[in-house]
Amino acid sequence: MSENKNGVKNIVDKVVGAEDNSAATLDKRKLNKYSNIATRMFHTPVLTPKEMVFPAIGEFATRVVTALEQYRMLYFVNVLKIDMVYVTLILTLIGIYDVLNNPLMGIAYDRTRTRWGKARPYIIFTAIPYFFSTVLLYSGAMFFGDTPGNDPKKIIFVFIALFIQETFSTIYSIPRGNLLSLQTANPKDRINVGLVQNYLGFTGSQLVSVIVVPLMELNNKGYINLPMSTVFSGLAFIAAIIGAVGNIAMAINCKERIILQSKPAPTAKTLFYILKNKYALRNFIASFSVSWWANGGYKWDVVTQQEIFGGVIPTFFAYLPNNIFNYLSVTFIPKFQKIFKNNNKKAVIWLSMWDLFCCIGMVAIGCPFIDKKWVIIPVYALFYGINAINNGPGGVFEAEIGREINDYTEYVTGERPDGTIGLLTGLISKITSPLNALLTVQLFKWSGYDPTIPMTPWSQGSKQVYQKVFFLSNGINLLPTFIRIIPYFFYDLEGEKREKMYIALNERRALIASQEADEPDEIDELTEMLASEDKE
Repeated sequence: MSENKNGVKNIVDKVVGAEDNSAATLDKRKLNKYSNIATRMFHTPVLTPKEMVFPAIGEFATRVVTALEQYRMLYFVNVLKIDMVYVTLILTLIGIYDVLNNPLMGIAYDRTRTRWGKARPYIIFTAIPYFFSTVLLYSGAMFFGDTPGNDPKKIIFVFIALFIQETFSTIYSIPRGNLLSLQTANPKDRINVGLVQNYLGFTGSQLVSVIVVPLMELNNKGYINLPMSTVFSGLAFIAAIIGAVGNIAMAINCKERIILQSKPAPTAKTLFYILKNKYALRNFIASFSVSWWANGGYKWDVVTQQEIFGGVIPTFFAYLPNNIFNYLSVTFIPKFQKIFKNNNKKAVIWLSMWDLFCCIGMVAIGCPFIDKKWVIIPVYALFYGINAINNGPGGVFEAEIGREINDYTEYVTGERPDGTIGLLTGLISKITSPLNALLTVQLFKWSGYDPTIPMTPWSQGSKQVYQKVFFLSNGINLLPTFIRIIPYFFYDLEGEKREKMYIALNERRALIASQEADEPDEIDELTEMLASEDKE
């Protein structure tokens, strides 16, 4: 009987068990000789100024594209004038394609080992096609003009352009998102880069809203005659130039310092590694439970600005506190670190609850006074401004927890399958995309909003419609936001436990470097040198 149990255990370990040389299972005597250099790796910042600036430039361009994507439905419906049903169908088909495409890229990325690194080659060779496929997509209206919304050529063009963009987006985004984790093992380094990225990234996203919304209003009111097709294609072109140059420069100038094992684990095995990471598994369950959620799929904040607030000038005052505190929030990161004593878990939980409070207050107080601008604008300005105070710290701390969770996978398994696991968790939104699409259509109908009416102040003429619009813009995500916070209450990778994990992980990386170096004694000599410095 015991032999059968051992046989079953051996099979299970072979299929889903960690690698034999994971940091969690390695003989501590093998690792102890590298403890000095491992401690230095954890506590010593190593990034150069270039390695902090170039990722921020790339983030600026990426946020411009992301901000354009937030206006994508509006672009398809109002500029290209494609029927909402066709747009939903196209996005659903692209979502199905993602289900097939994303895992292949994740597997390829995880198995990549080159002399230039793991992530950098992908960024160098895919940044240009990714950004310029975005230009192609947002130049469609210039090709087709005012052809009917059911024009087959227009619909096919949008599908093909999205197909190309999504393909290169997958190849580009996974390596770019993981590059910082490969650059340094020092948390302070990563937080500082996140700080600069957050600042320039917010500037990029604001650039789009500052240009698109005012020009849309001026066009709607007949003050100017600048086609919105020109605006979208122009912004996409600017983002493409900055993004291609910035990301290629980043990939060339940013070193990958984290040493990974040269032979990755089998793909079938890495698929089970999410089961070895309790933190990733909890986040997976939380995200899956709300992945079908939708907000109606339209750009409701633009409707709010143009029709409820009454245009650019009132919107300026409604958004002013948010815009001010969003920039200032980056400088608050050190203060919040002191408040929460460098505990990322507590910071993320409290700052997320802060966001929920602002959201509830804005909707609960704002909806009854939706038809009174002198009330709704100050209410919005107040809660949206308070919300912005924690944007910089919240984004940086949550991103660092995400990197810690990925590092924990490497600690317990010996492997770093960021692509496979990241795409496995990302697939949940693709699997439930049909439900998401159905809810999008139903919520749009529920709102009673007519997108064929030009966006002018109170053009829908219904208080009930605008209450629903305001809710879809600001309150619809209350439930998923709360559910995604729940796993952080059980997150215990903090304090001494977190530091011990990183020391063991860095010891293993030094061991691998020693085994794979052309001159195996180099690491040993470096360790002995550091040890002698400490004695002196």
